[in-house]
This record gives sequence, structure tokens and C-alpha cells, in this order.
Amino acid sequence: MLKILVADDHPIVRQGIKQIIADTTDMVVAGEATNGHEVLNAVKENPYDVILLDIAMPGPNSIDILKQLKKDKPQIAVLILSIHPEEQYAVRTLKAGASGYLTKESAPDELVEAIRKVSKGGKYITSSLAESLATILIKEDQGLPHTILSDREYQVLLMISSGKTNKEIADELSLSVKTISTHHTRILNKMNMRTNAELIHYVIKHELEDQ
Repeated sequence: MLKILVADDHPIVRQGIKQIIADTTDMVVAGEATNGHEVLNAVKENPYDVILLDIAMPGPNSIDILKQLKKDKPQIAVLILSIHPEEQYAVRTLKAGASGYLTKESAPDELVEAIRKVSKGGKYITSSLAESLATILIKEDQGLPHTILSDREYQVLLMISSGKTNKEIADELSLSVKTISTHHTRILNKMNMRTNAELIHYVIKHELEDQ
């Protein structure tokens, strides 16, 4: 029996997933989490085979959670769930250790299929996402500037492009303004740009996605 941890801050979503899994005979929801901290604490206290992880919960972001899980519990498969088909963010979650990526609009039987596949060590992505990933990888080979940013720098880039100030970003990420300022400077240097206007134009032109 596969033990599933459902991590989502929306009770309705968690309940819907529990109902889907209740109709199966080979898996059970063995735990729930409503934020990133609860996810990390849950895996320390109980064994799970698969984590269904909402891409945008309170607390540590999905990339940080994935990296910590990969370090502490590499045997647990993590299936990312998102309300948006965010191909660019999917690439980063898969690179960070996710075993699969699904939108919350996916059919119930697709979710069950994905859980079974990742629990056996496989990877699960939809055919449409696979096509998008191929396009993104081609772009990476062409050396687009944003592909050399760290995950944190990429996150800050998107927040800058949304019009947030360094202080607002620092508050949201629980970091110091000085740290964000350093990230900001590195982003401009790595991308060979001088102003936020250039960064915003770049994000819009390349349709980069936030979480």
C-alpha cells in the first residue's frame, strides 16, 4: 500500500485528492500538510512513498523543499501540483528533484497513474509539457541569459519584474534587504543588463513564469 502525503494549503483541494485516492486499492493518504515547514516535519516523523506537493504553499518555496527532501529523504518521490501550466517553473522543479509535474486540472485517473509511476522510480510529465520542455532545453542550448541564474536569483528576477521593491522581496522571502540587493546586482551582471526596465522587458519577451 503506497503511503501518500498530501501537501496543499487549500482544504478543498486536499479533500478532493483524498476522495480520488480513496477509490484506489493500492494507495492511501497517510498524512496532510498545509505549508512547507509541515512537509519537512512530516517526513521526519513518518514514512511516505509519494508526496503530492502544491507548487505555491506558505513557508519555504517548492524549490527549497525539493532540495531539502532530495538531501534528507531521496527515496520519497515528489509529484508537483500546480494550478497553472507553468513550463518554465516545471523545468526548475524537475531539475531540483521532482519526479513529476501535473496541473490541478488533470483528470483523476491521470493523477493516480502519475502517483503509481513515480512511486516506482519513474518520471511523469504530460505530452504537452514534454514538448514545452524540449523547446526550453533548446533555448538553454542557445544560451539565454536567464538559464545561468541560480534558483533564488531566478525567483528574485520574477519578483522584480512584477514591480516589487527590494524591501518587499526581502520581506516576502524572509531575507535581508542587503541579501536581495546582492542578488539584484548579480542578476543584472549575469544578464548583462543595467536597469529593471531591461529585466522586465526580458521577462515579458521570453514569457518567463512565476510560481
